[in-house]
Amino acid sequence: MARLVTISVSIFLLFSFLLLALIDDNKASWMAIFLLALAFSVFVFAIYRVTARMQSELIIISTYLKNLESTDKIDYDAHFFTQEFEDINKNLIEVLNSAKKREEIKQRYNAKLKLKNRQRADMISAIAHEFRNPIASIMGYSQTLQEDPHIPKPLQEKFLTKIYNNGNKIEALLSRLILWNKFESGEATLHKSSFDIYSLIEEVKRVIEEKYKEREIVVRGESTMIYADRTLMDVVLKNLIENALKYSKEEILVEISEGIVSVTDKGVGIGKNDVSNVTKKFYRSGTHSWDNSMGLGLSIVKTILSLHQSKLEINSELDVGSTFSFALPSSRSDNGSSKV
Repeated sequence: MARLVTISVSIFLLFSFLLLALIDDNKASWMAIFLLALAFSVFVFAIYRVTARMQSELIIISTYLKNLESTDKIDYDAHFFTQEFEDINKNLIEVLNSAKKREEIKQRYNAKLKLKNRQRADMISAIAHEFRNPIASIMGYSQTLQEDPHIPKPLQEKFLTKIYNNGNKIEALLSRLILWNKFESGEATLHKSSFDIYSLIEEVKRVIEEKYKEREIVVRGESTMIYADRTLMDVVLKNLIENALKYSKEEILVEISEGIVSVTDKGVGIGKNDVSNVTKKFYRSGTHSWDNSMGLGLSIVKTILSLHQSKLEINSELDVGSTFSFALPSSRSDNGSSKV
């Protein structure tokens, strides 16, 4: 602006001398000089106003650029004297809005990353907690057998059975982790087929009763054909039945009725505050009455049922028992396999 005023004054003085030199009439000369000064004054004032307005607009843009991270919303409307500067201003605002969106995406990504890290830490803690007991048992029984070769044969067999059972427990935990990881990474694939859910329940019952020889599992219902992934439905049934056996000392009832499969126990039950959380990954109850292992079992059940357009329902009361139920997958509606 100072340069513009200096140039304007210089031009004014030059033309004033020319007017005085070329016009003989002094009155006319001074009138022309006055009009010239007035014209330059109006011109300089107009330029000053436009420049001040542009400077004000550019300061606002500069402020946005400096405080982009703390700016919540950019809603500035630009109106410049020249179309070129107005276009530049609008483009700058578009750039700022785009940068702000990228910043929001970055913040959301960082929040998800923090959540993943927290879940990973929870998973490591849960794994360490669940593996500690069976590993300690295996090491304890093995050390005893190793240090005392004269242990009676029946006691040796008992210890070996304990070692075998704890090894099976570790294998089951690893299988659960692998399956959960497949669901998380989207690598699991549904392979649907038609099969009798009642026959599958009977098979699962026989397998589990070999492990829990002193427990009774009652199955009620009739032959019912469904179209689903048989292997994954096997996982669902095993998880629900073993959960029921784990927290109940009485018989377990597995029933098929009106398109619903339910697993009922008369065990410790689940508190109201825990019912809505037990299917969450890595959730562990704060009480000793109910503990969802690594917090993956029912989460896996929920995911498998969701993939079959079904849902896990839980009805439970402390010191009375629990019922876990789900609607059977609908009849065959598509062919082949589908990606999870």
